[in-house]
Amino acid sequence: MLAACSDPSPRLPPLPADAVILAFGDSLTRGSGTASAHSYPAELARLTGREVINAGIPGEVSASARERLPGLLERYRPALLVLCHGGNDLLRRLDLHALRSNLDAMILAARKRHIPVVLVGVPRPGLFGLETAGLYDDLAARHALVYEPDILPAVESDSRLKSDRIHPNAEGYRHIAQAVYQVLRDSGALE
Repeated sequence: MLAACSDPSPRLPPLPADAVILAFGDSLTRGSGTASAHSYPAELARLTGREVINAGIPGEVSASARERLPGLLERYRPALLVLCHGGNDLLRRLDLHALRSNLDAMILAARKRHIPVVLVGVPRPGLFGLETAGLYDDLAARHALVYEPDILPAVESDSRLKSDRIHPNAEGYRHIAQAVYQVLRDSGALE
């Protein structure tokens, strides 16, 4: 009976007012397709009132990201990592097992430093349009992560929210930031 009443959703510790959030990813994090002031990390900083470091590198694949992340975690010592990576692996049809392994290593690098992780699912073409690649669902479940699986497929499927065939426009990035912000509120990181 008690198990039925408990909240199985992962929770995050409350973010202090001076917390630093590290937004780590590729061109979708960098904000390609719009001005940097309209990237999702910039929008997230406005919504949260926290410093959000934009650590997105366009064109980066997960193997390179796996090597790059630990240095950024040491440099910035963020209170939270928002991990949105793997799109270039999926677009280039690179090995999915390697992508899973690289994402797993990134999550563990943050966990080793006691940095909570929010995972953002990255889409790939599915039977009925774009859907988040299943490996993100698996990683979120296995690591009990706070997880946002729906926003990128929704934005990527709406031409009104895109600046080109891959990248969102300012409104698309605003939608992404609002979804991440809502996840932070729902998980207890923000009031």
